[in-house]
This record gives sequence, C-alpha cells and structure tokens, in this order.
Amino acid sequence: METFQAILAKKLSDALAQARLPIAGELTPATDPRFGDYQTNAALVLGKQRDEKPRVLAEQIVALFNAGDVCEPPVVAGAGFINFALCPGAVAEKTMEVLRDERLGVAETKSARHIVIDFGSPNVAKPMHVGHVRSTVLGDALARIAEFLGHEVIRDNHIGDWGTQFGMVIYGWKNLLDRQALQRNPLAEIVRIYKETNERATSDPQVREACRQELVRLQAGDKESIDIWNECVAFSMQDFEHVYKLLDIHYDIQCGESFYHDRLPAVVERLLKSGIAETSEGAIVVFFRDNPELADKPLIIRKRDGGFNYATTDLATVDYRVNDLKADVIWYVVGAPQTLHFKQIFEIARREGYTADLRHIVFGSILGEDRKLMKTRSGENIPLRDLLEEACKRARKIVDEKNPHLSDYEKIDIAQTIGIGAVKYADLSQYRMTDYIFSWEKMLSLHGNTAPYLQNAYVRIRSIFRKAGESSPKVEKLILGDSAEINLAKRLCQFAEIVPQVLNDFRPNILANYLFELANSFHTFYEACPVLKSDEPTRSSRLSLCDLTGRVLQRGLELLGIKVPERM
Repeated sequence: METFQAILAKKLSDALAQARLPIAGELTPATDPRFGDYQTNAALVLGKQRDEKPRVLAEQIVALFNAGDVCEPPVVAGAGFINFALCPGAVAEKTMEVLRDERLGVAETKSARHIVIDFGSPNVAKPMHVGHVRSTVLGDALARIAEFLGHEVIRDNHIGDWGTQFGMVIYGWKNLLDRQALQRNPLAEIVRIYKETNERATSDPQVREACRQELVRLQAGDKESIDIWNECVAFSMQDFEHVYKLLDIHYDIQCGESFYHDRLPAVVERLLKSGIAETSEGAIVVFFRDNPELADKPLIIRKRDGGFNYATTDLATVDYRVNDLKADVIWYVVGAPQTLHFKQIFEIARREGYTADLRHIVFGSILGEDRKLMKTRSGENIPLRDLLEEACKRARKIVDEKNPHLSDYEKIDIAQTIGIGAVKYADLSQYRMTDYIFSWEKMLSLHGNTAPYLQNAYVRIRSIFRKAGESSPKVEKLILGDSAEINLAKRLCQFAEIVPQVLNDFRPNILANYLFELANSFHTFYEACPVLKSDEPTRSSRLSLCDLTGRVLQRGLELLGIKVPERM
C-alpha cells in the first residue's frame, strides 16, 4: 500500500522529469496545515543550484504536475515552496485501505537486514540503576520497530560479568561475607562487601595485592574462584530478570564479557600478524597514525602484565556477531562517554575488513530536579528496580481515584501498565541526544505529551464500544464531512509514513510525537462529531474511525514497548 507521501513524491518526480529538471529537495508533511498537507522545497534547492528564480521554477513544476484525484492542483507559496492539499475523497479511500490492513498501512522493508542490537548491558555485582533506563528502553523500542519493518533482529545484552572488580568481590566474599544478609538481599550484600574491600584496598597495599591475586586465580580458572563468581552472576541475573519482567523486555542472547574470555588471545595474535597492532613499551597497541581524529589516541589491546581489557573484548564481540551470528548491521545503544572507544573499535574492524554497518547510537542523561545527574540524597545511583516500583505505586493512586470499584488484581495490573508506560514514554518522547529532567508529576499526568494521556485516549475509545455494545462495524466506505473527521483520517494515514522514519536517525520520539498529535486529533473529533448519537451511515463511519484510532494508538505504543489498559 503506497502512502500519500510516496504517491506525491512519484508525481513530483514525473513533473520534474517533464520540466527536464533533476530530482531535488524533499517532499514532507506541511509544517502548517493552513497551507496544505504536504510541501516540497524542490524549486528552492534547484534555484540555488542553477542560479535561477525559485518561484519561476516552482510555477514550471506546478504546471506539469498531474494531481489526478489525489490532491488539489498544487500552489506556489513564499519564496518558492510548493504546497499540496489532499482531496477528501482520496483521504476517505486511503483511510479505508488502512482500516482493512492488519499492518495499518505500514509496508515491510524490501531490503531486510540482519541486525544485532547491543543495549542495556548492566554490570554484575551491582544493581541496575536509573542510568540504565535510556539504553534499555531505547534499544528495546528500536528492536521492536526494526522487527515490525521486517528486519531480522537479535537483542544482545552484553553484560559486564568479568573484570578487575571481581578480584575485590571474591576477596570480600572470602573475608567479609554475612551469609544471612546474602540470603535476605543478595545484591545489597555483594555491593557492601565490594565497597568495604575497595576502601581497605585503597589504604592497605596487602589487601590490594590480595585482590589482585584473587583476580589472577579467577582468570586462571581456579575452581573456588569460579564457583564464587558463578554465584555472584546468578544473584545479579535474578535481579536483572525482575527488572526486565517489569519493563516487559526480553533478550535473545545474553553473552557477557566472560563469554569472550577464551577468544581474546586469538584477537591479539590476529592483529599482530596483520600489522594492525604492534608492541609498544611492553604492551600490544593499535596506533591510528593515518586517521587525524585518532592520531594521538592509540588503543591498548593487551596490557604490559598480559591482561586484556574492554577493547579486546569488544573486538572479539564484533568478530562473533559478524561471523557466528551473521550480522550485517550492529547497533550499539551505549552512552555518549563511550564515543571515542567505539570510534577506535570501528576503525580497527574496518581495517580488518569487516563490512558490517557498525553504529554507535548515543543518548543524553536523565537529570534530577536540580538539573544534575539523578542520584539519591546520599549521592548514590537510584536503583532502577526502586524507581519502577515507585512508578507503579504512584500510578496506583491514579487508578484508585479514577476507578475505585475495580478489583485489587485489576488495579495492580493497570497501575503497572500506567507506571511503567509513563517511565518509558518520558524517555522515548525526548530526542535521544537531549538531557531531560525526571519529573513524576509531569510523566504521570493525564494531560500533555505523556503515556497516561495516550493510554487514556485508547481507554476512551474502548468505552465508546462498550457503550455501543458492539465491535467495529463493517463499512464499505467512510463518510468524511466534518473538518475534524477529515483531519483525524489524514493523521491516521500518516502512521505508515512515520514508522519507517524512526530508524533513519534512531528517533523513537518521532513516533511518540505522532501518537500525541493523533490523540489530540481524536479528542478534537470526539468533541466536534457525535458518534453513537449520529444516524446511519455516519454512525458506522465514525465508529470505524474510532476503531482505527484505537488500533493505531495501541500498535504505536506497542512499538515503543508500552502497553494499553482497557480501563483506567
């Protein structure tokens, strides 16, 4: 099914060809609906390229444009913009196509890719904290959208389960562990022994050396060390799984850093053999002498003492994902502080001849009301589990006020849907590079650009059908008379244009903002156009518009990883 944008773009390119002009500029939804539904800056771009007056070029293009029954004859505006207004008949017909389509007009891609998405990536022996929100919900939304568009997706949780901190954890386990505390709250006890060991190691060289020895034993495969490590990993994974269950997020594979440990010597050997790496002051290093951006930023892949690091692991990971998982695209949804690291890793992968498309998808930070990184009063990171449970608790108050007669079980379920949805949407509705202030009041509001507002629009639609006592009626054609219903129908047709755009620059906020505008258009329609009290065939036509709006809201939110309740 072709979108209006695609149909008009084709007609525009035909007009340009007839005018012997090259394809130029873009055809986009109009910024101001008073001037039409779509616009193009083609004449402005061509005017600049050819040193000709854009308005004259625009008029030539418009004269050759075959509008057919899709839109009114296009109009030249301002310095040379061309505006297109859709015909109500074409809108009714296209909306009918969308109504009949299970995919709501969204076409599957013709060039499906095999994508590995690396997101989340918490560290073992620490609880997940508020800083994990962005990578986790952004990665999940991109995975859902890519899958919906027909790409093959593998979600990979690259867990930090290997490294220097384990020397301290194992030392603390052997010397400081409180078994009863471990049973009560495993992760809190592991964090406590790690912190206490760290403090001792800072002031006592003997403890520091003992921790180093514990790490050496672990890396050499000592049975007692491996057993303690396995217990720590298992406790952490239990805690992570609880959070992922709350967030309704799943992974296809969870290959921690330990998974790659045996592959690291081969990585170093390979890079030495190919001349990409060299020995420098006892360490194995990759220099980027011919890359101006990285020329003074060499990367160590084996330390002087023979130890490996994150860089070595990440190079082994690229190899595994390309050769074993057969990925032709790898997306790393990882914070901005890792930008240099990934530039170095991607450059080495390129030198090695890997042709997969490697992307680092960066994002901003979540700030507290004081505009600083969100922490507890004592300066600690806020555990993610606590944050999500608080969201559900606050949402429960909203449910109690709005629907006190619901059963306790229903209230818990609805509160979780609203609370978790609010946290996710607060993040996904922002451009990913923007830092944003975390505000309970704002994110749980039933007004404004929030998940509860969108969920409430869906609930309102479901209540219309409960009152009608019927499901969506079968209609042969839609009757669009009122401007509010025409605008709603146009908005519904845009869903198929918006969803593929999200992956262009990894921006789920485009979809979130579209859904907010759709909910606004629905509320305007609901106020202006009686549904159940209308006579036939208008009543059935309007019920069909309501049904389609509900389906688009539900599917759109689902692509962002957000559920909708039937009641609130």
